[in-house]
Amino acid sequence: METCSDQRLSVVVVGMGQMGHSHALAYHYNPGFQIVGLYNRSPVRNIPDALKEYPFLSSFEEALALNPDVVSINTHTATHADYAMAAMESGAHVFVEKPLATRVEDAERVVRTAQRTNRKLVIGYILRHHPSWIEFIHCARQLGPPFVMRMNLNQRSSGDAWAIHKRLLQDVKNPIVDCGVHYVDVMLQIAGSKPVQVRGMGLRLCEDIPSDGQVNYGHLQVLFANGSVGWYEVGWGPMMSETAYFVKDVMGPRGSVSIVMDEKDESSDSTGVSADLNSHTKTSTLRLSTMVDGCARDQVLSMEGEPDHYELCAREQQFLLDTIREDRDLTQHMNEAIQSLSIVLAADRSMRENRAIDMV
Repeated sequence: METCSDQRLSVVVVGMGQMGHSHALAYHYNPGFQIVGLYNRSPVRNIPDALKEYPFLSSFEEALALNPDVVSINTHTATHADYAMAAMESGAHVFVEKPLATRVEDAERVVRTAQRTNRKLVIGYILRHHPSWIEFIHCARQLGPPFVMRMNLNQRSSGDAWAIHKRLLQDVKNPIVDCGVHYVDVMLQIAGSKPVQVRGMGLRLCEDIPSDGQVNYGHLQVLFANGSVGWYEVGWGPMMSETAYFVKDVMGPRGSVSIVMDEKDESSDSTGVSADLNSHTKTSTLRLSTMVDGCARDQVLSMEGEPDHYELCAREQQFLLDTIREDRDLTQHMNEAIQSLSIVLAADRSMRENRAIDMV
């Protein structure tokens, strides 16, 4: 007879876009989960054979009516907070893609709901499950403080990829808010210090997006209490450069460490390699330079055999499963998600108000 900890957790996957598709496969192949339904607001194209056995539901309300153990929320950002709270109020644990909300106040309401209902809330910070990024953060921590942290991820997107980015901008207005939370979260782990000031800038680089405050290029700077500084840059669209689109670099008094990508031959079409989904997380090697007697000594650390995007999604969902079964305390996880969100939103506010934002 199965014990409670061995029983499969029923899960409904809400949102079957790029990330929902990946997470649904992770649940399908994990023996600890049983998918009981899939829901997407619009018809879904190109469903993998592995997922065709599962019923498609007609509404979010129908999904909750199944009383699943877990609701996996992979919808557009503007729906994250309301869907997450409704799912937890119904008794389900929640996995929700980042960012948790479009406003700090809404993110805080989601966390309070998790605490009041005693449900687990895991937010999709995928880099926290990536062994190469974990090693990068560990190496960086040995070099300071203070730290200089330089990061970007520009994506030349066209066709369907550009359509996805334009849809995201309808919710977040600024690409910094969508993907910047990942890299600000990395900076917070490295700096180990309170952020004290945020500055941001941005530009609308094409007429393809409405002139309602949306920008498809953004840049933020963060100053920390221990003297550390960080910047992050992101751009979406067909005009983005394929040069220096991926920079992940940290310097301190005791040296530097960088993620070095193995840039393969570029695509023959107009999209280019920066649009590759795996480029969001992929590393090839870490280049570590440490100071010895006033001179830098370099080491190249191979990251061969690292997990791809789908394996990382599988690791995220295993973390969710273990968290539920072991009743892990997610207070720090949730609070850090709010903190990284507050910084990217402060950068967007800085851009719009043309001033630095002091963090309270």
